[in-house]
Amino acid sequence: MSQQIGEKPSWKEAFTSWVHPTSVRMLFLGFSAGLPILLIFSTLSLWLREADISRSAVTFFSWAGLGYSFKFIWAPLVDLLPIPYLTRMLGRRRSWILFSQLSIIVAICWMALVDPAASENSLTYMACAAVMLGFTSATQDIVIDAYRIESAGISRQALLASMYFTGYRLAMVVAGAGSLYVSTWFGTSAAAYSYVAWRSTYLVMAAVMLIGVITTLVIPEPQISKDRISHNFSARQYAQILGLFFVVSASFALTFFHSGDIAEAVKTGVASIAPLSEKFVGFCVEVLRFAVAVLVAGIVAITLVKVKLVDKHLVNQTYVLPVMDFFSRYSLRIAIILLLLVGFYRISDIVLGVISNVFYFDVGFSKPQIGAVSKTFGLIVTLIGGLGGGVLTMRYGVNKILFVGALLSSLTNLLFILLAKTGASVSMLIMVIVADNLSGGIAVTAFLAFLSSLTNVSFTAVQYAIFSSVMTLFPKLFGGYSGTISTAIGYESFFLMTACIGIPVLLLVWLVRGEAVN
Repeated sequence: MSQQIGEKPSWKEAFTSWVHPTSVRMLFLGFSAGLPILLIFSTLSLWLREADISRSAVTFFSWAGLGYSFKFIWAPLVDLLPIPYLTRMLGRRRSWILFSQLSIIVAICWMALVDPAASENSLTYMACAAVMLGFTSATQDIVIDAYRIESAGISRQALLASMYFTGYRLAMVVAGAGSLYVSTWFGTSAAAYSYVAWRSTYLVMAAVMLIGVITTLVIPEPQISKDRISHNFSARQYAQILGLFFVVSASFALTFFHSGDIAEAVKTGVASIAPLSEKFVGFCVEVLRFAVAVLVAGIVAITLVKVKLVDKHLVNQTYVLPVMDFFSRYSLRIAIILLLLVGFYRISDIVLGVISNVFYFDVGFSKPQIGAVSKTFGLIVTLIGGLGGGVLTMRYGVNKILFVGALLSSLTNLLFILLAKTGASVSMLIMVIVADNLSGGIAVTAFLAFLSSLTNVSFTAVQYAIFSSVMTLFPKLFGGYSGTISTAIGYESFFLMTACIGIPVLLLVWLVRGEAVN
């Protein structure tokens, strides 16, 4: 591994680490990272619905968050490219954090200055602003993750992850429930839409982002980042790699979006001649469509290198070496097992989380009951689980708490079967949400520390971005079918299935016990 682990701290040392300056920095940086995401998704969706925008148009805005799933594509640029003036003044990591934070503020203000109900063009401008917010927010995630890993040794990564997680969740409350309260206070509602109220709300959220800006200006640059040898590429080479990114991205986007009509025709044709599930056919066609777009983008990249419009050594340094480094540090067998663990560790709780609110409603709980229990008890217990997971991981090691987190996540899913049998019992709902969120907080913290242990500090931003993207790709893909599956087999069988999904994960944790940090 690139970093060595030290002696396990005492309980007193573990708990006092919460107030260590590095931990406090991660709390505020986590807050900065968590604020934008709901301004793209749920909060923006409510604004658009109040503005009487159609549901179909509202759902298209979810694509603005695709940057979170594909941030590994431009993570190499964050690792490689300096920002004129800022990098020299602040350092490699702080300059990118500040640049992304200022860009986020600009994007939020842009959204605030657009009334989506004014015209069709206004909706297009809002979409552009939302895409910018998603892209810049994902960029901030890339560089803050790199900053966290480079700020301390492996033994303290779990605690830093727990503080980051705490700040992130608090920011989501501010951007979610907080922004809704602020917009209501300014005078907008479903019955009486007020653009001025929403504009003021988003400007307030932009101002709140200054917490992150101030944090970035006062924190130090990580020592690893300071000591890292620069590549000394020329300005022309940097321009080449930046141009390669934009050309390849455009190739992917144009291929993907312009193949939409063809994809719809294929779905219709296959459905008419084969007795297959419409959803299954649609899924297969969309996967193929995505793969074709990736293939076209890859061909474009290879062509640009072949004709020497882009320096081959630079491309290898930027995109190839970070991937090759991972496989060079582990045998092929272990590398595959590690990637499987990264991809499937959180599948049990993510798949359940997709359907949980629908389940609560179907059981008979009212929306105020669901909101009060999940927002109040759920948030508090999640934060306790996250902070506790950080301390436990410091004391007992990543592997042990990683196993415990996976085991608890599976076992707590069985409680949902009990809730399904009990019915609309608020006390049972509280018990289920407390157990689920506590185990989730512990598991997430240990898992983030595990991902950090897999990351080589020579390629921090790239490798961690790849891991974090893989982490949610398969669970979200499978989670999209949770409604169909639960309808077909019933809630009790569905929850038993999600618990059983965790069993292979436990096996994967056991298989890599000697490879991750203990």
